[in-house]
Amino acid sequence: MTGSHTGFEPYNTHHNEEGTTMLYTAKTLKGYALHCRDGEIGSAREFYFDDKFWTVRYLVAETGNWLIGRKVLLSPFSLLSVDSKTKQIRVGLTKKQIENSPGLDSDKPVSRQFEDSYHGYYGWPTYWGGPYSWGPYSYVTRDSERWEEFSRREESWDSHLRSTHAVDGYLVDASDGNVGHVEDFIIDDETWAIRYLVVNTRNWIPGKKVLVSPQWIENISWGESKVFVSLSRESIKSAPELSDDLLLTRSYETDLYGHYNRDGYWTEELAKF
Repeated sequence: MTGSHTGFEPYNTHHNEEGTTMLYTAKTLKGYALHCRDGEIGSAREFYFDDKFWTVRYLVAETGNWLIGRKVLLSPFSLLSVDSKTKQIRVGLTKKQIENSPGLDSDKPVSRQFEDSYHGYYGWPTYWGGPYSWGPYSYVTRDSERWEEFSRREESWDSHLRSTHAVDGYLVDASDGNVGHVEDFIIDDETWAIRYLVVNTRNWIPGKKVLVSPQWIENISWGESKVFVSLSRESIKSAPELSDDLLLTRSYETDLYGHYNRDGYWTEELAKF
């Protein structure tokens, strides 16, 4: 999916070398207007992601007085583009399609039964039917002919969906002690992967924010609301700082991964194909 960016916004977007991928913070996208094929339906509220691939599975819409009492979920299969200039997300569905889609009570979690019904209604493949974050692919494909590859896969895995709103504020522990808390999430609009957690270390390193990749997470205690990362406090302290006036670039990301002596996610994904 191609984003549109003009002007400057604090560390919430970047183009890669091909100019197609953009990075956005979840809090930046919150409030973006959702435009369907036949009009606006509301705004983005939060995101549900799985705790295996750390990929966004649904955008949760705030619809105001429309469809009161039920959650309106939008899969990345329906999210066509993000425009940071107009603060809009274009959705490739009609209001009627959304209104007639399987309903989910606003106070209930997303079950596999609901997901089966939801994907079946729209005719989309299931993301949990293969070895990569989107079945046989590491990106969202909207080519229906290629969807057959999803159905031919026998592997499947159980997804446990988490809310960006709920995980916001989780404590972050390094290998040798606490370093701060989760303040935001940085999302790739091509794969809808969560590329980074924004960690605020103000209680330990006054005012400093750093990025931590989900690849570096060792464990998460959902009961304790705590994230454990395989990094030392000192290495985090000396990591490239994330300032409010920084525009993320591949150069910055390369420096970040180099600091931790890790391969970038972009090299790993290219190696799969």
